[in-house]
Amino acid sequence: MHKGLRGVAYTVFQGTQPEAMQLEILGVLHNAIGPGQDMILARLLGSKPEYTGVVAGMSGSPVYIDGKLVGALSYRIGQFSKEPIAGITPIQLMLQVKNDANARPASAAEQTPALPAPATIPASAELASAAAPASPFQSPGIQPIETPLVFDGFSPQTLQLFGSRFTALGLQPVAGIGSSSPEADQPEPIVPGSAISAILVRGDLSMSATCTVTYVDPRQLLACGHPITQFGNISMPMTKADVVATLASPLNSFKIINTTQTVGSFTQDRMTAILGQFGQTARMIPVTVTVRPADGDPGQPHTLHFEVLNNPRLTPQAMLVSIYQSLKGTNTSGEELSYRMRGALQITGHAPVQMNALIAPTDQLPAAIGVALFINERFTSIYDNPLQQPDIRGLNLTFDALPNRRSATLESARLSTIEAHPGDTITVEATIQPYHGNARILRLPITLPATLTPGKVRLLVSDAASLDRLTQSAQTAQAPLPLDDTIALLNRQHQNDQLYVTLLQPAPQAIVAGEDLPSLPLSMANILQPLRDNQQMSLSGESAVPLSSALVGDTFSGSQVLTLNIP
Repeated sequence: MHKGLRGVAYTVFQGTQPEAMQLEILGVLHNAIGPGQDMILARLLGSKPEYTGVVAGMSGSPVYIDGKLVGALSYRIGQFSKEPIAGITPIQLMLQVKNDANARPASAAEQTPALPAPATIPASAELASAAAPASPFQSPGIQPIETPLVFDGFSPQTLQLFGSRFTALGLQPVAGIGSSSPEADQPEPIVPGSAISAILVRGDLSMSATCTVTYVDPRQLLACGHPITQFGNISMPMTKADVVATLASPLNSFKIINTTQTVGSFTQDRMTAILGQFGQTARMIPVTVTVRPADGDPGQPHTLHFEVLNNPRLTPQAMLVSIYQSLKGTNTSGEELSYRMRGALQITGHAPVQMNALIAPTDQLPAAIGVALFINERFTSIYDNPLQQPDIRGLNLTFDALPNRRSATLESARLSTIEAHPGDTITVEATIQPYHGNARILRLPITLPATLTPGKVRLLVSDAASLDRLTQSAQTAQAPLPLDDTIALLNRQHQNDQLYVTLLQPAPQAIVAGEDLPSLPLSMANILQPLRDNQQMSLSGESAVPLSSALVGDTFSGSQVLTLNIP
């Protein structure tokens, strides 16, 4: 490969038919992609590329020289370049993705004849020895050509809030410019230069990333010439795409895309290419979200059905943005609205993860963001389990919209007496201050354990978060939990709209496999010492014994420790 060679690249500017772009080779940048992985530098020629520049969605456009496939347009040079100069990923590096996935190499006869078919690639190139692991590093002047991530059904505000989570992956979030029609039939064959899309979300909401096909054989294709996420093994629906238009911009030109017919699944996302398999079905997570309007508000319950990809890194982010949009995309949405959420996350072979909470807005965050972060945290906790990979089967959520900010704080608490005997029943009086409301008093009768010994005991009057920190903080010192125990721990978290009274006893408390063992006798603690040595048990010097709880009806925060004398 030397300076001055002329070639041709193919990409779709509008519709489904790839168009030819002439190009001139400028040289080779050694080790530009990674150790031992060179990049070919080229200048695109012709009226269209000179007008649009290097376009987001163009990555993967196949490059031919003398009828031979040499690589794919995949990198842009600089941010505001006045010339359409691009980097080419050599085809040998892309073929490694196919070969490493044990796919059958395609012969030249199997290439689609719609474009000039590349000559047979020498076996030495197809079976090139594995280079050192590719480095994700690129210099500031060399960046992968952005992959447009089209959000259909999402508002610009949603992208402003959460778009950076996807930009960090090399995706370019675009709201409302494009659509999804998975049932649409697109008869045109997939050929080198065709637009191809990876689906993250589909249904009433959709999210898709689009680049260009480099190589096709009857079983599979290679595209992009760089990673979308570089997560390795993936499972994303693969669809054909129709380019509505190519929008030229001095900042960043991009293609406006409609995704259409599903043709298979992307299975590999690697440093130099993504690999799609025809006829395979990607595993998706079905989601149903129902939002019921607040009392007195007009309208009927609003239900959305969509599917989200099943991927430990991407799913929590895709769920977060989709749930947020589900709440904000209704006429009942309001700044001071609270949400009571009920639902469950279904996991094959395990108990459901309960999704029950009352979420109210704060001075910093609307309730819809609070809900989205709650969902994100739950999914992250499940996916981050180091012992078992979950098989998530579905998520069903129902939201009751509640007028006003439904939050309250603990103003004060006191006991009906400062001295009591074991077995006595006394009263805890807690003064609750609602947001923009009148203070009220909750009275909770509690019965003291008959086993209390003389001296002073402490009673914790608290919200759910304070109690969870007390009862579950020791869990972090243990060895990783199996998925069943992780789910049990999540499901035992206390409800955030209740007030709790807890006895704090100066007696050991153990946590074994996520289970609390309060007031553990020292003899038993000694027997269980081997579990502690193996990080299968944590031991604290104070036990938390639940005594009572009461429904506040609002998201509740605050805590106070009261002292009681046992004569």
